[in-house]
Amino acid sequence: MDNLYKKQSLIYKYILYFIAVGFIVFFFPKGGKFKYEFQKGKPWQYENLYAPFDFSIKKSDNELLEERKRITEGQNKYLKYNQETVDAVYEKFEDRIAGQWLEANLNNNLKRRLTKTATEILDSIYTNGILENMGKKLSGRYVFLVKKNEAKKIRTSNFIKLNEVDNLVKSVLARKGLLNFQEEYEELFFDLIAPNVSLDESLSKKTLQEALSKISYTRGTVDEGKLIIAKGEVVEAENLKILESLKAEYESELWTASNYYYIIIGYTVLVALVLLMLFLFLKKYRPEVYRNNTKVTFIFFNILLMVFITTMVIKYNDALVFVVPLCILPLILKTFFDARLGLFVHVLTVLILGFVVPNSFEYIFLQIIVGIVTILTVSELYKRANLFVSVGQITLIYIIGYLAFHTIHEGNLNNIAWFTLGLFLLNGMITLFVQPLIYIYEKVFGLVSDVSLLELSDTNSKLLKELSNKAPGTFHHSLQVANLAEAAANNVGANAMLVRVGALYHDIGKMKNPTFFTENQITNVNPHDEISPKESARIIVDHVINGIELARKNKLPDRVIDFIRSHHGTSLVYYFYQKQKEIGGEVNKEDFQYPGPLPFSKETAILMMADAVEAASKSLKDPTFLIIDEFVDKIIDGQIKANQFLNADITFKEIESIKKIFKQKLTNIYHLRVEYPE
Repeated sequence: MDNLYKKQSLIYKYILYFIAVGFIVFFFPKGGKFKYEFQKGKPWQYENLYAPFDFSIKKSDNELLEERKRITEGQNKYLKYNQETVDAVYEKFEDRIAGQWLEANLNNNLKRRLTKTATEILDSIYTNGILENMGKKLSGRYVFLVKKNEAKKIRTSNFIKLNEVDNLVKSVLARKGLLNFQEEYEELFFDLIAPNVSLDESLSKKTLQEALSKISYTRGTVDEGKLIIAKGEVVEAENLKILESLKAEYESELWTASNYYYIIIGYTVLVALVLLMLFLFLKKYRPEVYRNNTKVTFIFFNILLMVFITTMVIKYNDALVFVVPLCILPLILKTFFDARLGLFVHVLTVLILGFVVPNSFEYIFLQIIVGIVTILTVSELYKRANLFVSVGQITLIYIIGYLAFHTIHEGNLNNIAWFTLGLFLLNGMITLFVQPLIYIYEKVFGLVSDVSLLELSDTNSKLLKELSNKAPGTFHHSLQVANLAEAAANNVGANAMLVRVGALYHDIGKMKNPTFFTENQITNVNPHDEISPKESARIIVDHVINGIELARKNKLPDRVIDFIRSHHGTSLVYYFYQKQKEIGGEVNKEDFQYPGPLPFSKETAILMMADAVEAASKSLKDPTFLIIDEFVDKIIDGQIKANQFLNADITFKEIESIKKIFKQKLTNIYHLRVEYPE
């Protein structure tokens, strides 16, 4: 059990690794992978390809869409003839005729003629019927009229509309020479005529669906053994359609019950290799991240999140794949860690997604380029304008890359898919969501970003306000150290904001016993005179422990607490150590030594140098250029000889640059001027 407890961190990483591999493979679409990569407009780079089996050439989506549109527009509508309405009209007609002319003072021949003409008009009207008002529902030259359960194809123009009855009556009367009776006929038909033909929507829809269901999704077949494309031949037009059909057929046939487990194993091995590279990178180049399981979990969570979102979008509609803001991944990792780690994780994630996205070469190329642009352009996210400028540059690179690929495939810039360009713009807008996402991650995973550091650097914050009240000398010392360290960090490319915040909080432990530190003594009374050198050293050393406890109580981030913990390394409280040696007796060096750890980053090393130089500079009485030059060299060279920077990723060249900055700053602090001859 003891051994298991010691290895719990490693066991957790194994579990995280296998869970991540399992989830990623589970997210992948269930289909095989065609073994050839091809793109429109590019030559076929493999050997001659022959059809491995018989398959059909599939129609493109555009072809199917056009065919559906053509069938829909050309489909004849079905109209239903209402015989009951006609019977009612004829019955009413008989009654009206009886009273219209039979009782009038007309000769019998004329009465018969008028009655016959009225009957002929009514018969001609209801031969095909009168259309109800159907707006724009009726189109096309022909329709089918369903009359007595029999459908008959009729010209649309053969139907009479209600507002056309008057013109029909007038034309018949003119032909018969009965225009003198036009008023009587109009009066007869005004209330008599009723529409009896309407659209049969259910039958029209049913026949349309039957016609659409007969659409063939293929056009022609390719026999086994037939040459599809020769090596070096350009992939375009007919070849492209045949290759796409073969790819679809191959992938559907490959994903069978017998091949299922082999394909799953293949995917699992490849994804496992990619994630293994991430673990090896962290262990070799980012050991502090590798040792922290929370940070490792954070990295894996973001990879899984991006894979999940992308695969869901592809399953819904693979044309929307570029709407996924993948550049958020390097942006977030650079914010919480560093640029190199951010880019490495981004590239590995893109490689994983290359298995599932369409046109994988284009996708991988564009995403890696955009990831590099993100790493190079995004900095100081706490400055709001920087994010907007960087997102604009990222979107521009997307668009330029897409247009370049479009030109390669089409040979010109015609037929640009404006929808895809819109996706890039939408991608950029979604990327702006990274600011609230960073805040959420800080709270969930306990990480710290430059935005939080900016808030912590406010000297009116509760903790720094308390420091300025209880230990004003220490507060002033911290401000001076912060200025020195920030200038040095900017000079050597370290995180200046992190160094400044670390410097402001590095001595907060002195609030517990402020008068035991010289910068806070405002009288000539020194409390160290009343106690032993060993006790004095313990109080001095304890300001590190007290600072860590106070920082945790006030929920300062671990990255800031690291500065409190390491700003003295394992150095000696030399003054009291020497004083104890002068008194005599056995002297245990460990009683006068800080507990460490040694500075383990460029930023913590800079703070150690700045703290020592600023504190010791208070002892300079008449500083000159030469004195400051020798003084800075002596302090920092002493730290190097004491092996305080063994664990920090800082070079001798950078240390020399830092020395030069410190000398310039101290010269300005002491207002030194060149002495001119009298």
